[in-house]
Amino acid sequence: MNLTDRPRRLRTDGIRSLVSETNLSATDLIAPVFVDATTDERLPIESMPGHERVPVSEAVARVEEVLETGVEAVMLFGIPESKDERGSRAWAEDGVVQKATRRVTEETDAYVITDVCMCEYTSHGHCGIVEDHAESDPTLTVKNDETLALLAKTAVSHAEAGADMVAPSSMTDGMVGAIREALDESGHESVPIMSYAAKYESAFYGPFRDAADGAPAFGDRRHYQMDPANAREAIREVTLDVEQGADVLMVKPALAYLDIVRAVREEFDHPVAAYNVSGEYAMLHAAAEKGWMDLDETAFESLLAMKRAGADLILTYFAEDIADAL
Repeated sequence: MNLTDRPRRLRTDGIRSLVSETNLSATDLIAPVFVDATTDERLPIESMPGHERVPVSEAVARVEEVLETGVEAVMLFGIPESKDERGSRAWAEDGVVQKATRRVTEETDAYVITDVCMCEYTSHGHCGIVEDHAESDPTLTVKNDETLALLAKTAVSHAEAGADMVAPSSMTDGMVGAIREALDESGHESVPIMSYAAKYESAFYGPFRDAADGAPAFGDRRHYQMDPANAREAIREVTLDVEQGADVLMVKPALAYLDIVRAVREEFDHPVAAYNVSGEYAMLHAAAEKGWMDLDETAFESLLAMKRAGADLILTYFAEDIADAL
């Protein structure tokens, strides 16, 4: 008996899919949608081929395009018509995400998740209120507790507009607890929180910052986002969010942080989400354009790796293309 042939017997076309340990489906995926209050027409995002900023008037049509592929959930990101130091358009009743959420939830069957952060709305591009003299002193950072109140107001405004889930992404200490308390007190106990529980200060975010117009005007975000060198710290961060009431745990980025996805999956019973970020998307497109890799195959393999590592949900710019191919 040739024992070396045994594994190969399960790799033939007839049985290969039956014994696959990991499966990817359209319902695992969440599609990001960028809604732009500054435009009346769709604007291509140069660094993210195939994606556009859409005006509020096109939000429903854009989400319907996503739904046609079999993807059932979208994440709405907003580009406001104006910005200030406090990011006040983030929680405005007539804000860009609030208006888009009302239309999308009223006119489609999409499950609508909203990004809760300040960087797209502040004039300085940081994820909250910055300390005095932060522009000239790189050791200064965001005012944590003052920012919590604004994140909570923003989350409530999204829930009031009809959001099915809110997703705080700022890595502000205590954000999940503040948002959970505010949602409960305003009668939105049933709205779950998907926390960006382990979000790293990564170089893979560049195209997103172009897409959402959210790059910091000075300094960086290393004071409130995680050091890419640290893994054990991620478990401490996620534990705090679980204790505060997080319903879904996000790891961001995904592809370069599969060890973190696996660690979170093994430590917690909560659903785990992985964010296949803009840089991961853009680099595959760039290589494919050079003819160095097959885009569809490498994209699928990348997402499959995230599922294999333990992700239940994947937020990805490949959502529609992958869903169409499944």
